[in-house]
Amino acid sequence: MALSPSSSRNGVLAPGVCRLLSGRITSLHSDTIPHSQKCRRGRIEVLSLSQNEQSTPGWQFAVTSGILGWVLDAFDFFVVIFLLDSLAAHFHVQKSAIVWTISITLAMRPVGALIFGALADRYGRKKPLIACVIYFSAATALSAFAPNYIFFFALRALYGIGMGGYWGIGASFAMENAPRERRGILSGMMQGGYPFGYLLAAVGMMTIAPHFGWRAMFVVGSFVAVAIVILTALSPESEAWKMHRMGSIGSIFKTLFQHKRSFFYLLMVMAVMTCLSHGTQDLYPDFLKTLPSIKHALILGVQPLYGIPIVYNIGAIVGALFFGQISEKIGRRYSIMAALVVSLLSIPAWAFGGSMLILVLGSFMMQAGVQGAWGVIPAHLNELSPDSVRSLFPGVVYQLGVLIASPAVSFEFLLRDHFGYPWALTLFEGVVIVVLIFVFAFGPEQRGRSFRQQ
Repeated sequence: MALSPSSSRNGVLAPGVCRLLSGRITSLHSDTIPHSQKCRRGRIEVLSLSQNEQSTPGWQFAVTSGILGWVLDAFDFFVVIFLLDSLAAHFHVQKSAIVWTISITLAMRPVGALIFGALADRYGRKKPLIACVIYFSAATALSAFAPNYIFFFALRALYGIGMGGYWGIGASFAMENAPRERRGILSGMMQGGYPFGYLLAAVGMMTIAPHFGWRAMFVVGSFVAVAIVILTALSPESEAWKMHRMGSIGSIFKTLFQHKRSFFYLLMVMAVMTCLSHGTQDLYPDFLKTLPSIKHALILGVQPLYGIPIVYNIGAIVGALFFGQISEKIGRRYSIMAALVVSLLSIPAWAFGGSMLILVLGSFMMQAGVQGAWGVIPAHLNELSPDSVRSLFPGVVYQLGVLIASPAVSFEFLLRDHFGYPWALTLFEGVVIVVLIFVFAFGPEQRGRSFRQQ
């Protein structure tokens, strides 16, 4: 669909263009851009940007605070995973008891998404975001000084509320302030913050913990929290929120229930996407332990159990940035599907690699594809979310999806008992990737839509 000269004269757009730029989502299909309306020539990504949607001064502060918050969230989460043995010894409990603190953290995430998402849609993005960061950072720091296991368990549950609350606010704050034409790459940067937080936790275990003890790992993130608070305070409030703000918490939840079709579609997407990420990450280090061919090898000067995850997390960051960026060119869905194809093609090397080199390349490409698909998600979910509940809607969908998919790793482990690790990983992820390709192939998209239209 090309623009005629008269279609943009005096700022008036042709009806087809208006439909394409529509920012309202009243149902899953009725207001979603049909595939046939995509512009092939004369792409109109931001026709009105120069007139009505100039970049907000200070948007860089908002985007940076959103990205850093997700990095810190991931860092604070993975610290416990690295400290399983130390914490079990300190509290005189079995390692399984510490694993339960990870489970309660994940279980509390939807609660945080509901609380902080609703507050951000009612009172603006800045104050709830600052409150959320201070809250989960305080819960993390206090975890270092828990007098016993019960207190530690309770603090990790409280941390889970903050972890779940952050993504919805941080993503909406970043995407609403980001220039429309840069949403893709900034979406990749935000979601890439999660594997980056994982990497920082690994580095911290090799540099901070040996010199200052394991407690320092729970406290060091507080300095980053202070930086996030300052950046958020310097940021502009979201203009999109100001235009679509709701009058009460009750009306916010009423709006959420009015978009049930979109909600359940995106909930399905996020549940299967969670199976994709956790299915390729959680058991892979354990799988590496079973490979005698790499037992005595080194990669990056460390054992493969640590070196290979470092490499594939670098691949995850690269993939998130790359596929986030190309989503501005080929669309959100096609970018996600391209990333999924990369993961699908990498399965033989990832699961059956017979040498260190093949395993490294396979795991690098697998995570480049997995996190490449995830890198588009912040922009895609925010563009498909109703304007007035853009913090609550994607945040709840995201965290409920995580909760629903939580048994996936146990199921994958069960497959291992029947088929062995290589085939268990292959069967589980092969099915998940194919399902996701179909889900996105026939799903909606509103790439580049305005967040500021009434």
